Amino acid sequence: MSPNPMGTADVTDNDRLMAALAYPLSPLVSIIILLVESMKNRPFQRYHAMQSLPFGILQIILAVISPFTLFIGCCVSVALLIVQLYYAYRAYQGAYFEVPVVTGFMRGQGWMK
Repeated sequence: MSPNPMGTADVTDNDRLMAALAYPLSPLVSIIILLVESMKNRPFQRYHAMQSLPFGILQIILAVISPFTLFIGCCVSVALLIVQLYYAYRAYQGAYFEVPVVTGFMRGQGWMK
């Protein structure tokens, strides 16, 4: 079941685009959304930026580790990219959804509502 904390009535095309870009271009777009005042005040953009940020951190970690374990690092990176593209598609549709483990952790820390 998809949580919908703020409703989708106020979600604009720009909100959907920025939320979709936050997943494959994380952490850059996620951080931009969280720093720009007009973007971080949009609940849909903020929700997806917070949810996509761990993907960007994981990508950075994989970029550091993958030279040592080339085959495994490449396989995990490709799988991560596929997952990110799927979540970007769902965000562009205007859906609020939970990423397993990530969303629960972020809410448990008080970083997401």
